[in-house]
Amino acid sequence: MPPRPRFDRRAPVRELPNINERISYPNLRVVDADGSQLGVITREAALEVSRERELDLVLVSEKADPPVCRIMDYGKYKFEQEKKAKEAKKKSHQTEVKEVKMRYKIDQHDYDVRIGQAVRFLKAGDKVKCTVIFRGREIQHTALAEVLLMRMAKDLEENAEIQQPPKREGRNMIMFLSPRKLAAGKTATGDGKPKTVREAKDGKEPRPVRVVTTGAAAGAASADS
Repeated sequence: MPPRPRFDRRAPVRELPNINERISYPNLRVVDADGSQLGVITREAALEVSRERELDLVLVSEKADPPVCRIMDYGKYKFEQEKKAKEAKKKSHQTEVKEVKMRYKIDQHDYDVRIGQAVRFLKAGDKVKCTVIFRGREIQHTALAEVLLMRMAKDLEENAEIQQPPKREGRNMIMFLSPRKLAAGKTATGDGKPKTVREAKDGKEPRPVRVVTTGAAAGAASADS
């Protein structure tokens, strides 16, 4: 029987940044803090310049010949990089699939709760998996479950479109909805509904929207006239 592997209790090795004395290359191409080129100088000379400016010597391109370093405030640079990474993470929304479960004999109040949950998920940009669960002999009523799911799709049509129609899967019937994208040329109002006509201001009637046809449609319109 092979010996059991020993558990390594040592702390993981942290990868330290290549700055100041950790840079081991003898000659470096150095860029000053203001972006000006200091040319190719020795490591000791570059460190001396960075100390005079009370800044850090940071290795930015190790593969260049000679390697390229920049004189900067490394602490401030690291803080700005972390801040940018956090902002990018906030802006990038990872689409998830949220599930709404129910029985085909669901009452109106519980149904309204499921609709509210689905609306929140869809407005957050997530897909919704609508699941009707069967128990025992309820599996005989798949037609009623399909009617319920199509009713839900119709009640959510303002915010969702059907990605996968109702389909039986084991002892469940499922349907997938995805967030509805506003049609081209439409904008959303405060209540989330699309609008194509300017809202009235100061009690005045909104101006009529002029419809311009182009291409084949314009030719057909002129032929009819």
